[in-house]
This record gives sequence, structure tokens and C-alpha cells, in this order.
Amino acid sequence: MRFPTPLLLLMLLCTSTLSLANSAQAEKPNIIFILCDNLGYGDVGCYGSQLHRTPHLDKMAEEGLKLTGFYVSSGVCTPSRASVMSGCYPRRVNMQKSDSGGLVLQPVSPKGLHPQEVTMAEVLKSAGYTTTIIGKWHLGDQPELLPTRQGFDSYFGIPYSDDMTPREGKPWPPLPLMEDEKVLESGVDRALLTKRYTERAVSFIEENQKKPFFLYLPHAMPGSTRSPFASEAFLGKSKNGTYGDSVEELDWSTGEILKTLKRLDLDEKTLVVWTSDNGAPRRNPPQGSNAPLKGWGYDVSEGAMRVPCIIRWPGKIPHATTNTLCSTMDLYPTFAKLAGAKVPEDRIIDGKDIWPILSEPKTAKSPHKAFFYYFGDQLQAVRSGAWKLYLPNTKRKINSRTTKEQAAELYQLNEDISEETNVAADHPEVVKRLIGYAEEARKDLGDTDRPGAGQREAAWIENPKPLLPE
Repeated sequence: MRFPTPLLLLMLLCTSTLSLANSAQAEKPNIIFILCDNLGYGDVGCYGSQLHRTPHLDKMAEEGLKLTGFYVSSGVCTPSRASVMSGCYPRRVNMQKSDSGGLVLQPVSPKGLHPQEVTMAEVLKSAGYTTTIIGKWHLGDQPELLPTRQGFDSYFGIPYSDDMTPREGKPWPPLPLMEDEKVLESGVDRALLTKRYTERAVSFIEENQKKPFFLYLPHAMPGSTRSPFASEAFLGKSKNGTYGDSVEELDWSTGEILKTLKRLDLDEKTLVVWTSDNGAPRRNPPQGSNAPLKGWGYDVSEGAMRVPCIIRWPGKIPHATTNTLCSTMDLYPTFAKLAGAKVPEDRIIDGKDIWPILSEPKTAKSPHKAFFYYFGDQLQAVRSGAWKLYLPNTKRKINSRTTKEQAAELYQLNEDISEETNVAADHPEVVKRLIGYAEEARKDLGDTDRPGAGQREAAWIENPKPLLPE
């Protein structure tokens, strides 16, 4: 018997090590996270819409997991998006309100998500992922706060909401379209954003198909304007005006991305998450729908903070529907787990790994003892299990200037999804327990005029400047 020479042994060891490394690399899923803007729970067909044609999203739900108990951490976009990137409640990272006391950042704001926060993109980048954001950022428009300083290899999109354009009393710059840290266009055509974002996303997938990638696609639409935008191919085609046109174009966009994955044989290698940053806001006449939920975007109703969510990964995630409570904060540690990356251990991350829910939706339970509904800096409601309590408050904030008295209201959401029957008087022990959870949150995260022990700082930039072409 002839034994291998030392050189041959070394070659075999190196080959084996390389093979294992390639295998480990291959096991990491590509991750695509699609986030719509102001799209309601009842705005797509698989969630009950009779107005909007959404065949691609409906098919995605038929092939994957439809979540009916999925939440954002805030009913408005800046705090909601801060949670996505940080895996934390907005108050944890001090992004619950703007520098001016409003709920969202406006152009040329000195405030933003602190660069020392370890973002979702940074966690995935540490595991070897190529990362990009294509779309709306809204976590700071100064150079030090842009996505390219927060873990993204590249950026193409608008830095804040589509309605933040120059007008009387608002001397803002024309809405900029950015490439990395430069303004490509000053006064971008908003009707073409969904189309251009989709084309850029398809190109990114094609260019990075041989290595793990993270594509964050936060759309601008349906957006914050009273008349949403859509490209010519979709304009006037829906039953619901420009709002419906924009929703149907977003459905097309998702279809193009799923088609690309199949064409490139990436379908079974890619996790796709589709959701919204908050519920549809009130419009007169109505545009979006949060049915059958109560309320509209921008508050703490179910309609504001419970959003549609579809997750697809053929062969890994079964076709099912789950009402288990989870949130956008949970995507951060879940993506990290799937990527083989480490979640920071030197700070609190509020999100939990929900892979058990995604992979075993019929048996898994929520990892959250309680979930907290903040309106800006004020804690207004708490949910535990099926119970949601609107906290008693003599000065409950309605907006930055108005308050009203709020009595305790308790709803059993599994039986009363529309929050129609207040059962607080029938279940005093549940009210007491949920108020106890609220007090724990106040100590940790804070409340109006009360800092929390677990809060971290936001970033503040001196002498902010408008984004203009060079």
C-alpha cells in the first residue's frame, strides 16, 4: 500500500478546505427585501383587494408564506425604516421624531441614523454579501448619513419622501436622484421611479448572480403625494386612479424580479421578502385600504402598523398563512442567522430570529412577550399574544400639537381584528398585565418627557447642506 506524500496530503487538505468554503458560500441565500411606501394591508389581491390587480404578488403568496400578524414599529416612514436597518424600536436609536419635533426627517435635516449603529447591511456585508439599496432611504440626507456610509456598497434612489419638493414655505432643493453620494438628477421624474428602480434591480441581480447578495429595494410608491405616480404603461389602467396604477406597477416590479431569479436559476437560492413601511394614510376621497383593520397610517391603529408581508424561498419556506406576531425588526437577526453573520453583542437588538416561524409556521410561536406601539416619543399601546391595550392617558398625542384623553381600551385581536369591541371592563387582569409590560418599556425605551435607560443617540450634523448636483 502506498501512502500519500506530504505534498499530496497538503493538496488534498487544501482542496477539501476550498470545497467546504465554496459549499458554505453556496448555502448562504441571496436576500431581496422589497419595501413599499404607504401601501395598506388591504391593497393587494391576496389580502382582499377588489380594486387592484396584483397577480404576481398573489402568486408569490401561493408559493410562499403570507403573514397576517406582521407589524412595523411605527406608523410613519422615518422611524419605521430606522427599525428595519437597526433591528430596534425607533426610540432605542432615537429616531422616533425629527430634529424639528415632527415624525419624519425633512430635507437638509441635521439628524439621522447614527453611523455607529450596526445596520442590517453591515451585518450582511461582514458575511461576504454584496449590498445595494435601490430606492428611498429617509434616514439622513447629509453625506455622513447616506447608505454608502451605513454598509451599502452602492446606492441609487431618492434620499427622502417623494412629496418633499420645493413649495411655498419649504425652500427645499428639487427632489434629487442619487448615485452613491452624488446627485444624478435634480428634480427627478417621479413617474419613472418604479420602472427605473426595477431595471436597476434586475441589472444588480444579473451582475452579482455568482456570489451572495443583499438587495434592499425600498420603493417610493404609492408614496406620500395626494396623486401617486406611475409610468405610462400603467397610468389610467387600474380601477382606483393613480393610487391603483402605482400599486399595479409595484406588482409588475415584483414579478420582474421573480422572473429574473428563475431565468438565472437563482430561485431556490434566494429569500424574497415583500412588505410595506406602514399602512395607507387617510385620503379624501379614499385611495389605499387597510381593510379589515381599523384606522389609517400615521397613528398606532392596526391599520397603521400591521402591514401585508409575503416571504418566499422555494424549498425552504412552505406555502402557508400565519397569524403569529412578528415585525420588521425581526428581519435583522433572521437575515443574520441565514447569512451566518453575528448580531452585535455590545448593544440591545429588539428584533428576534423568526426563522422558526418562517420554516415551521404551523407550530412556531412568537418570540415576543410584548410588542409596543409608539406614536413619536409616546407609548400609546401594547400587545401581548392576542390582546392589544390602548393605554389610559389624559394627554394622548394626536399630532405634534394636539392631545386628547384616552381611556383604557382592550381588544382580542384574534377574534376582533377590526378592534370594534372594547373588553377592558371584562378582563381587568389582562389590562393590569399589559400595563405592567408598558411600564417595563417606559423604563427601557422611555416615554414622553421620560428618557429610557436603554436608548442610544442619533446622529447630528453641523451646518447641513442641500443635496444639489456638483
